[in-house]
Amino acid sequence: MSPAFISGIRKHFPDSAIVYDRFYIKKLLNESMDALRKLERKERNLLKGHKYTFLKKEENLTADQKHSKFELMDLFPRLGDGVRLVELFDDFFALHDKEQAAAYLAWWCDQVVDSGMFPFIKFVNTVKAHWSGLVDWYDNKISNGILEGINSKVQLAKRRARGFRNINNFINMIYLIAGNLEFDYPHKSL
Repeated sequence: MSPAFISGIRKHFPDSAIVYDRFYIKKLLNESMDALRKLERKERNLLKGHKYTFLKKEENLTADQKHSKFELMDLFPRLGDGVRLVELFDDFFALHDKEQAAAYLAWWCDQVVDSGMFPFIKFVNTVKAHWSGLVDWYDNKISNGILEGINSKVQLAKRRARGFRNINNFINMIYLIAGNLEFDYPHKSL
């Protein structure tokens, strides 16, 4: 989402569509929710230790965490509104039509602006600045997940080897790790 990346893509790949990974969009949204929790936390000590109570998905919470979450949402209505906005945003990726998704996203942005919660308004400004990349997700539905996994394997190999003196050895190691090479040599049985 960086301006340098966007300008580089537009310069060198002018016919390509820029699509933002939903993982990073969700990460930014969770950061907004956590910033709201921190704002509420400054005024009230009761929220101490409940960071992941508001960041985890509902189905991943234990029964005690669910109970605490609902109690805290009753005590702190702004946090309840924040949770509601996060859950409403999740519906954006569940839609099937690009035009319907764009209309839903515009409605969601209006809801955030009406709420007046600064961390979420900051997120909405990011969404509006990168609108086409978010809505273009419906045309491509791609993710960086596979590349991120391969990169983590490559970085792990580099750390285990404590670096490579020869770049060709490093490239060969990458092929060995990430290339799904098969070494099914014929074996002679006695």
